[in-house]
Amino acid sequence: MAASSSRFAIVALSLTYALYFGQLGVITPYLGVFLDGRGFSSVEIGELFAVITLARIIGPSLWAGVADRSGKILFILRLGSGLTVLSFIGVFWAYSFWYLTLVMGLMMMFWTAVLPQLEVLTLQTIEGDSKRYGRIRLWGSIGFIVLTVLVGKALDFFSTDAPIYASMLVLIGLFISSLTLTQPQNLKPKAAVAVRIMPFLRDKVALLFLLSNALLQLSFGAYYGFFALYMRDLGYSGMQTGLLIALGVTVEVGIFLVAQRLISRFGVWRLMVFCLLATGLRWLVLGTLADMFWLVFFSQFIHALSFGLNHSTSMHFIHHYFPTQIHGRIQAAYISLAFGLGGAVGNYAAGLLWQQGAGSMLTFSAAGACAAMGGLVLLLISPQQMDKHRSH
Repeated sequence: MAASSSRFAIVALSLTYALYFGQLGVITPYLGVFLDGRGFSSVEIGELFAVITLARIIGPSLWAGVADRSGKILFILRLGSGLTVLSFIGVFWAYSFWYLTLVMGLMMMFWTAVLPQLEVLTLQTIEGDSKRYGRIRLWGSIGFIVLTVLVGKALDFFSTDAPIYASMLVLIGLFISSLTLTQPQNLKPKAAVAVRIMPFLRDKVALLFLLSNALLQLSFGAYYGFFALYMRDLGYSGMQTGLLIALGVTVEVGIFLVAQRLISRFGVWRLMVFCLLATGLRWLVLGTLADMFWLVFFSQFIHALSFGLNHSTSMHFIHHYFPTQIHGRIQAAYISLAFGLGGAVGNYAAGLLWQQGAGSMLTFSAAGACAAMGGLVLLLISPQQMDKHRSH
């Protein structure tokens, strides 16, 4: 690849990452604010978040199967981006619960086609250079931070519809950006893998690993669905809320840089238990002491553990514990069961609990208990069992 075309490819990939995660930085924190502005109850908000999250179970495997069989990675990415824009247009006229649920569910289903194919294109383009991958992937975090802060500020001046107008612009930009990408010539359809994964998923260590992560993601339901609303009700400005969310992502980026050294020193089991128990404390602080800004501020630093370090540790565990031939499918199971099923249950439960008299305190306390339970589940196995390496 010529130097000029290589530079253009890197810039195009970086921009696409920034827009993809920028959209995540709009929809994840502020969808609840938009839905509240449309007059939906906390139960309905939780249910809608659950439907969207469930799409993360079905979508990735569906699109990955099509991409693997056809080898048309770039076409699938562009198709997903284009259909996401077309389906999202319906949000502007969706005032009933079921219509909006249908629109958002379809949007998320198409949107899940983008990232897996983008990851493949990136790794093929840079030919496995992990340093260049890190520099490209960093733009995703930058996009998330910038859009989160900007939309938070916009909510101080405009209506609660501001997030969907921002999302529409970002999604259009994402589609245009996808048209600038190129598919490497050496990308070929993957050969079928004969190794079955069920025997490995029935393994005690694997089951408890997935259960602990599902409990962690279940605990995130309160944060993803109601944090921005909660901050608004406590008198925080949209700008302050956006900066608090951006702070969590910023420290998450920082922990990624040192995660491997921490794993080498402390091991998978100890770090995962620590991350889960710290997350339980984080939710407890938010539920009981959120009127104290400095406590909320410092609690956001725990996001480096709640997501960044725990996710890095989980990826390390998958890579070293399971045979190489099934890594892709084990990661799909991890995403589907933990982020998909665990996240959907958490969103639904948070919506139900938020409506009760105790509201925020009850919801975040329950979230804290779920995260702590995730840590306690790992006490059923030993550090040596999680840190051992299987022969591949």
